[in-house]
Amino acid sequence: MKRLCVFCGSSKGSRAVYAEAAEELGTLLARRGIELVYGGGCVGLMGIVADATLRAGGHVIGVIPQSLVIKEVVHEGLPDLRVVKSMHERKALMADLSDAFIALPGGFGTYEEFCEVLTWAQLGLHKKPFGLLNVAGFYDPLLALFDHAVAEEFIRPGHRELVLVDANAEMLLQRLETFRPPATSKWIHRDET
Repeated sequence: MKRLCVFCGSSKGSRAVYAEAAEELGTLLARRGIELVYGGGCVGLMGIVADATLRAGGHVIGVIPQSLVIKEVVHEGLPDLRVVKSMHERKALMADLSDAFIALPGGFGTYEEFCEVLTWAQLGLHKKPFGLLNVAGFYDPLLALFDHAVAEEFIRPGHRELVLVDANAEMLLQRLETFRPPATSKWIHRDET
């Protein structure tokens, strides 16, 4: 794993533990020689994970749409900043550049980005691992929703296993490095299509 994409909030959240987790993850990436790929912002958990990676001597690639550069949320201290035209281009480039994905706590954008790469794996478009850094149980409600969707036969159990979860950043990185995706078809009731 040479590059890890991190999805996370443009806010720091209400609890210090979220910022601490972003700081720890950025530092771990640099120590392990893993490059950070992220959304290119200087605010919230995005800025914290990037700054921590840079302070620890790591390499950071930011990918940001022009519209957000104009709003002055771009991190101007990045060694590798890629400005794209749209959010769609941003997500595609981040996915192409990355070997794996982690979501820290965040809001709608974080969920959307994470679920999109998860869907691409479900469809067999890539075999890259991804995980949720479940800081202080932040993702417990989302995981309960995933489990409910499995119980209601909207998600296959094998696809639920695609989502690696850990509260410890070091353990999650280790699990990403050793992950092997299950061979599972997306369609539960193929005869209905």
